[in-house]
Amino acid sequence: MNTTETTDAPKTVVEKMFAAGAHFGLPKARRHPSVQKFVFGLKQKVDIFDLEKTEILLGEAKAYAQKLGVERKKLLFIGGKPESHSIVKNTAFRIEAPYCVGRWIGGSITNFPEIKKRVNKLKRLLDDKESGALSKYTKLERLHIDRDIEKLQKMYEGLIPLGDKLPDAIFVIDSKSEAIAVNEAKAKKIPVIAVTNSDCDITLVDYPIVANDSTKKSIDFFVNEIASAYEEGLKNAPMQAVQKQDTRRVRA
Repeated sequence: MNTTETTDAPKTVVEKMFAAGAHFGLPKARRHPSVQKFVFGLKQKVDIFDLEKTEILLGEAKAYAQKLGVERKKLLFIGGKPESHSIVKNTAFRIEAPYCVGRWIGGSITNFPEIKKRVNKLKRLLDDKESGALSKYTKLERLHIDRDIEKLQKMYEGLIPLGDKLPDAIFVIDSKSEAIAVNEAKAKKIPVIAVTNSDCDITLVDYPIVANDSTKKSIDFFVNEIASAYEEGLKNAPMQAVQKQDTRRVRA
């Protein structure tokens, strides 16, 4: 009688990344020289990443994200690709972190005082609507105000948790497609964590994670890995008086 017991061993990080399709890069013709050493080989002319090397990069990025959490610093999540919108927004919402999905609003970092004015306008209108202060306006006026609120929410709602300060770091999906945000961060000496595909120049990123940045499964994996590390840091942060953040945001 065979008494050997079979158990399902927990998946390693590499196995989880493989299951998420993180190893698929882009066609070799689009490869940036800076990612050369992270390419394991080719499959039908498409770059295949060495996930053991990606695991090291992910570990470094998670360690930094956790450090940000411990120090109660702000990490801004950015996802411009349609595949990343709901993932980035819902994950940031869960951990009460600032986010930007869709088109990056130029100057959100380099011209922050002007952006802050619009965020404050949104907060003021939301306060007035919640308190009933808008009841003094006519029905038509309230309709226009509601449209104004909707427009402002679409563009600036995710920035409310920043308060009056720039983010201490940003996390982006695809540093090439989010080049404007990355450049603005670098101009202000704000560290950048990024999931970078084979067409990205990883020398522009402080904590690159060389992996598939195009599919939902891969994006979801890395967003949650960074968010979980940051959240773990927050849980281990020294006890101190922290002002409660305004989290009036709408889940995707």
